[in-house]
Amino acid sequence: MNEVVLSFEKVAIAFKRKKNFFSAKQYILNDISFNLYRGETLGVIGRNGAGKSTLLKLLSDIIRPDKGRIYRAPNTTCQLLSLSLGFNKNLSGYENSIMALVTQGKSIKEAKRLIPAVAKFGGIKHIMHQPVGTYSAGERARLSFSIAINTSPDILLLDEILGVGDKEFRKQSSQELKRRINSNQTVVLVSHSISTLQKHCNRILWIENGSVHMLDKADKVVREYSAMGTNTPIADKVELP
Repeated sequence: MNEVVLSFEKVAIAFKRKKNFFSAKQYILNDISFNLYRGETLGVIGRNGAGKSTLLKLLSDIIRPDKGRIYRAPNTTCQLLSLSLGFNKNLSGYENSIMALVTQGKSIKEAKRLIPAVAKFGGIKHIMHQPVGTYSAGERARLSFSIAINTSPDILLLDEILGVGDKEFRKQSSQELKRRINSNQTVVLVSHSISTLQKHCNRILWIENGSVHMLDKADKVVREYSAMGTNTPIADKVELP
């Protein structure tokens, strides 16, 4: 794991907490620096509001930093596996799948070739040509997960997802994610589960109040995090001048 595929250099990002012109911006993440190495599974831990989801959005290039630099190795693709994938409810599962796969860098031809695998993995072949607005929450979760797992990115970003949908599909999706994590796939895994991070991750990045509190081998970070406990309230974000 010597090849750096992505790195943060003093990255910071701020948002307005209130939606009005006069409200001050506050740092959600500030002075974040770390390297991600090819083939490793990097865990991310921290309490609610620490900035973990914002970090994933920066990693996936959904948002850009206000300060600092994010380096990505040439031609490196990232996929955020999120069950809140933005579907057009008026379009079919087939059409949404094509759009999502193309957005992730697939050609239309490649996307069409992947559709049978998406439908099969999700067990939703019978509704692929129906509008997504008619899907149940479980069926949308199956479609979202199946699309994400078939994009084959260089870096897979997982946000607190180790199984979705009904019991049968949770088992199937969990097995697939564990297979990815245990392969040469580069993975960033956000989770509140200490045992999950300790079991699957090479290193863990601990985010506290929007900053890097610790970055080290999984066992060492887990010991420190467990010893500190998680009941201390999180301080307010620092306001920008």
